[in-house]
Amino acid sequence: MNVRVVDDAAGLAQCLLLRAEVFIGEQNVPETEERDGLDDQCAHFLATGDTGPIGAARLNYLHEGYAKIQRVCVIRSARGTGAGAGIMRAMIAYVRADGRRKVIRLGAQTHALAFYEKLGFTAFGDEYLDAGIPHFDMEMTL
Repeated sequence: MNVRVVDDAAGLAQCLLLRAEVFIGEQNVPETEERDGLDDQCAHFLATGDTGPIGAARLNYLHEGYAKIQRVCVIRSARGTGAGAGIMRAMIAYVRADGRRKVIRLGAQTHALAFYEKLGFTAFGDEYLDAGIPHFDMEMTL
């Protein structure tokens, strides 16, 4: 598997297609919530396997004091292969190397808390609904 930072329109289009498949198609997130108008202000990451694109995520630097990982998705056929962890490790390494932020946050779907904890994130605050799906905020200090 390869994870790269997207730097072209074709790569961004692949990321958006993967997100639509997972969030809109599988999880019934309304398209208006999934496409929030912030994509042009974020760094996008695309994971590719032997069969083509398998996962994506975006990194948002718009917040003061922390970088926020968002829209992490892996297509159904690639789940359980380590693709999600690979995307996350690439994003953590990117933030660390970039040096602009020492804290990374994300909103984790509640069922995925253990996945993010294994990567070094800690949950904080109360559970909340995002797009009708239970979430917790999580944080990692680099």
